[in-house]
Amino acid sequence: MTEEKEMDGLELARRCGQRMFDDDLASRELGVVVEITAPGRAEAEFEVRANMVNGHDICHGGYIFTLADSAFAFACNTYDDITVAAAASIEFLRPAKLGDRLRAVASEQHRGRRNGIYDVVVTNQDGATVALFRGRSHSTGEPFLPPSPEEK
Repeated sequence: MTEEKEMDGLELARRCGQRMFDDDLASRELGVVVEITAPGRAEAEFEVRANMVNGHDICHGGYIFTLADSAFAFACNTYDDITVAAAASIEFLRPAKLGDRLRAVASEQHRGRRNGIYDVVVTNQDGATVALFRGRSHSTGEPFLPPSPEEK
Protein backbone atom coordinates (compact mmCIF):
# COMPACT_ATOMS: atom_id res chain seq x y z
CA MET A 1 0.00 0.00 0.00
CA THR A 2 1.34 3.41 -0.89
CA GLU A 3 1.88 6.14 1.68
CA GLU A 4 -0.87 8.24 0.01
CA LYS A 5 -3.43 5.42 0.29
CA GLU A 6 -2.41 4.79 3.92
CA MET A 7 -2.98 8.48 4.69
CA ASP A 8 -6.37 8.37 2.94
CA GLY A 9 -7.30 5.33 5.03
CA LEU A 10 -6.16 7.02 8.24
CA GLU A 11 -7.98 10.24 7.32
CA LEU A 12 -11.19 8.28 6.66
CA ALA A 13 -10.74 6.35 9.91
CA ARG A 14 -10.31 9.57 11.89
CA ARG A 15 -13.34 11.19 10.23
CA CYS A 16 -15.42 8.16 11.18
CA GLY A 17 -14.02 8.29 14.72
CA GLN A 18 -14.85 11.96 15.12
CA ARG A 19 -18.39 11.45 13.83
CA MET A 20 -18.88 8.53 16.19
CA PHE A 21 -17.44 10.41 19.17
CA ASP A 22 -19.69 13.40 18.48
CA ASP A 23 -22.72 11.09 18.79
CA ASP A 24 -21.37 8.96 21.70
CA LEU A 25 -22.74 10.56 24.85
CA ALA A 26 -21.85 7.50 26.96
CA SER A 27 -18.13 7.72 26.22
CA ARG A 28 -18.07 11.50 26.60
CA GLU A 29 -19.90 11.36 29.96
CA LEU A 30 -17.35 8.83 31.25
CA GLY A 31 -14.51 11.16 30.27
CA VAL A 32 -13.21 8.76 27.62
CA VAL A 33 -10.56 10.19 25.30
CA VAL A 34 -10.28 8.38 21.96
CA GLU A 35 -7.52 8.31 19.38
CA ILE A 36 -7.77 6.54 16.04
CA THR A 37 -4.24 5.39 15.25
CA ALA A 38 -4.92 3.40 12.05
CA PRO A 39 -7.80 1.79 10.20
CA GLY A 40 -8.94 -1.04 12.48
CA ARG A 41 -7.08 0.33 15.51
CA ALA A 42 -8.18 2.69 18.27
CA GLU A 43 -7.08 3.71 21.74
CA ALA A 44 -9.41 4.89 24.48
CA GLU A 45 -8.59 6.00 28.00
CA PHE A 46 -10.13 7.42 31.14
CA GLU A 47 -9.30 8.04 34.77
CA VAL A 48 -11.04 5.92 37.41
CA ARG A 49 -13.24 8.35 39.34
CA ALA A 50 -14.93 7.93 42.73
CA ASN A 51 -18.29 7.12 41.13
CA MET A 52 -16.66 4.16 39.30
CA VAL A 53 -15.42 2.42 42.47
CA ASN A 54 -17.45 -0.46 43.90
CA GLY A 55 -17.89 -1.84 47.42
CA HIS A 56 -14.49 -3.57 47.25
CA ASP A 57 -12.79 -0.20 46.72
CA ILE A 58 -11.80 -1.12 43.15
CA CYS A 59 -13.07 -0.01 39.76
CA HIS A 60 -16.33 -1.74 38.90
CA GLY A 61 -15.70 -4.28 36.13
CA GLY A 62 -18.54 -2.84 34.09
CA TYR A 63 -16.60 0.39 33.63
CA ILE A 64 -13.51 -1.50 32.50
CA PHE A 65 -15.68 -3.46 30.06
CA THR A 66 -17.23 -0.21 28.82
CA LEU A 67 -13.80 1.33 28.18
CA ALA A 68 -12.68 -1.77 26.26
CA ASP A 69 -15.98 -1.91 24.38
CA SER A 70 -15.62 1.74 23.37
CA ALA A 71 -12.13 1.13 21.97
CA PHE A 72 -13.49 -1.92 20.12
CA ALA A 73 -16.39 0.10 18.69
CA PHE A 74 -14.14 2.90 17.47
CA ALA A 75 -11.68 0.42 15.91
CA CYS A 76 -14.29 -1.51 13.96
CA ASN A 77 -16.05 1.64 12.72
CA THR A 78 -13.03 3.09 10.90
CA TYR A 79 -14.08 1.99 7.41
CA ASP A 80 -17.24 4.09 6.78
CA ASP A 81 -19.35 0.99 7.32
CA ILE A 82 -21.76 0.94 10.27
CA THR A 83 -20.53 -1.89 12.46
CA VAL A 84 -21.99 -3.16 15.73
CA ALA A 85 -20.94 -5.67 18.37
CA ALA A 86 -22.14 -9.23 17.82
CA ALA A 87 -20.36 -10.68 20.86
CA ALA A 88 -17.74 -9.75 23.43
CA SER A 89 -15.93 -11.25 26.39
CA ILE A 90 -13.46 -9.96 28.95
CA GLU A 91 -10.91 -11.43 31.33
CA PHE A 92 -10.11 -9.30 34.39
CA LEU A 93 -6.47 -9.81 35.37
CA ARG A 94 -5.86 -7.23 38.10
CA PRO A 95 -7.93 -4.57 39.83
CA ALA A 96 -7.93 -0.90 38.93
CA LYS A 97 -8.04 1.65 41.75
CA LEU A 98 -9.38 5.14 42.23
CA GLY A 99 -7.19 7.58 40.28
CA ASP A 100 -5.76 4.94 37.92
CA ARG A 101 -5.50 6.02 34.28
CA LEU A 102 -6.72 3.12 32.14
CA ARG A 103 -5.90 2.77 28.45
CA ALA A 104 -7.62 0.32 26.11
CA VAL A 105 -5.86 -0.46 22.82
CA ALA A 106 -8.06 -2.20 20.25
CA SER A 107 -6.48 -4.04 17.32
CA GLU A 108 -8.19 -5.68 14.40
CA GLN A 109 -7.30 -9.37 14.14
CA HIS A 110 -9.59 -10.28 11.24
CA ARG A 111 -12.00 -8.34 9.05
CA GLY A 112 -14.19 -10.17 6.61
CA ARG A 113 -17.07 -9.01 4.45
CA ARG A 114 -19.54 -8.81 7.36
CA ASN A 115 -17.69 -9.89 10.54
CA GLY A 116 -14.51 -8.96 12.33
CA ILE A 117 -12.53 -9.98 15.41
CA TYR A 118 -10.86 -7.35 17.60
CA ASP A 119 -8.62 -7.76 20.64
CA VAL A 120 -8.39 -5.06 23.28
CA VAL A 121 -5.71 -4.83 25.95
CA VAL A 122 -6.54 -2.62 28.94
CA THR A 123 -3.55 -1.36 30.92
CA ASN A 124 -3.04 1.04 33.81
CA GLN A 125 -0.70 4.04 34.02
CA ASP A 126 2.18 1.70 34.95
CA GLY A 127 1.66 -0.43 31.83
CA ALA A 128 0.33 -3.39 33.83
CA THR A 129 -2.38 -5.35 32.05
CA VAL A 130 -5.74 -4.96 33.81
CA ALA A 131 -7.98 -6.85 31.35
CA LEU A 132 -8.11 -8.63 28.00
CA PHE A 133 -11.21 -8.19 25.84
CA ARG A 134 -12.21 -9.84 22.58
CA GLY A 135 -15.06 -8.56 20.44
CA ARG A 136 -16.76 -9.89 17.34
CA SER A 137 -18.23 -7.24 15.07
CA HIS A 138 -20.99 -7.33 12.49
CA SER A 139 -21.14 -4.92 9.57
CA THR A 140 -24.54 -3.62 8.46
CA GLY A 141 -23.23 -2.71 5.02
CA GLU A 142 -24.53 0.84 5.46
CA PRO A 143 -22.23 3.89 5.14
CA PHE A 144 -21.40 5.75 8.34
CA LEU A 145 -20.48 9.15 6.92
CA PRO A 146 -22.77 11.32 4.82
CA PRO A 147 -21.83 11.38 1.12
CA SER A 148 -19.41 14.12 0.09
CA PRO A 149 -20.77 16.89 -2.20
CA GLU A 150 -18.97 15.40 -5.20
CA GLU A 151 -20.61 11.98 -4.55
CA LYS A 152 -24.16 13.37 -4.57
